[in-house]
Amino acid sequence: MNSDHSAAVIRAHRHGPPGLAAILEKAADNGGISRTTAIRLLDSPAPSLLKKLFAAARRQRERHFGNRVFLYGFLYISTHCRNRCSFCLYRKSNTRAVRYRKTLAEIADSARQLARSGVHLIDLTAGEDPSFYTDETNGLAPVIDTVKFIRSDTGLPVMASVGMAANTVLDRLAAAGADWYACYQETHSRQLFDQLRVGQSFEDRCRSKVAAKAKGMLVEEGLRCGVGETSRDLVHSVDAMARLGADQVRVMTFIPQAGTPMADQPPASSLRECISIALMRIAFPGLLIPASLDVDGLAGLKRRLDAGANVVTSLVPPGRGLAGVAQSTLDIEAGGRTVEGIAPILRACGLQPASIDQYRNWIAERKRTTCLHERRAARAC
Repeated sequence: MNSDHSAAVIRAHRHGPPGLAAILEKAADNGGISRTTAIRLLDSPAPSLLKKLFAAARRQRERHFGNRVFLYGFLYISTHCRNRCSFCLYRKSNTRAVRYRKTLAEIADSARQLARSGVHLIDLTAGEDPSFYTDETNGLAPVIDTVKFIRSDTGLPVMASVGMAANTVLDRLAAAGADWYACYQETHSRQLFDQLRVGQSFEDRCRSKVAAKAKGMLVEEGLRCGVGETSRDLVHSVDAMARLGADQVRVMTFIPQAGTPMADQPPASSLRECISIALMRIAFPGLLIPASLDVDGLAGLKRRLDAGANVVTSLVPPGRGLAGVAQSTLDIEAGGRTVEGIAPILRACGLQPASIDQYRNWIAERKRTTCLHERRAARAC
């Protein structure tokens, strides 16, 4: 598998626009389209053009990853949060959200089950639980202890998806063995960010990801569509992801949540998400791009894989009481969101799970090339 460090950013138009069909046919080989083309595809998704777009995205995925996909186990360890995000079920003031904190024993049991099932990574996810963020010195101590335990007990890579962490906490997460730090911006429109992440700092959230990369962790950046963003906003975010040097990029469709300020917003079509996945694949051919089960469950997995995704996320073991962010019950207790449950869909897409060694090798190569890139940039300065 090729894991090029460079990202082919969606390029600006410099000449008159050729036909969209011809552009998309070339995108299957050279990995770039214009911003204008990307916006047109998002705004006016003609089926014939989308067919070419998705084919180009799959071709880029095949060039870099063959027919292999990675699988992420999902452990939502706390649904308490100190924030007031207008889109989130677990916002601080929502009395309709089910709250829990999983014990280390409960987390370990679920992590072992996921490891036995064949996942490549354990994604530890939580709101910014006030009990985790006691102070900068001791903040996130329960999460750090959990990262250490899971790394030791399962041997699997770990992603920490626990909100915005201070520099001292990032140091401790890296030292504990966290390979990934996930902290989604949701949007790179400042105005929309303020509406979605009420009372939070756009700049501080960006800086936390830059700091995590400097400490040797890989970074996942994420966007949300269907929240009032424009197509230009989405394309702008792709550029911002490139500037960050994100290692995994994702987009998820907003699902209205009861008890939140956005509860009455009409649900958005997942087609916009699939187009965005394809545009990301063409812009970042060698990166990891998830197809989340947390929006449409099994019913939407094939669409996202056909759009160029190469990671299946939000695999959840049944019988563990682990809610998901958007769809807390969808396909979980029936065993649909397991490695075994998604196997028929992978086969239908001509895909198969990678080995754990292939995933570890991707991580190691990505970290190596990232460090090399940063050293070269430092010498150039």
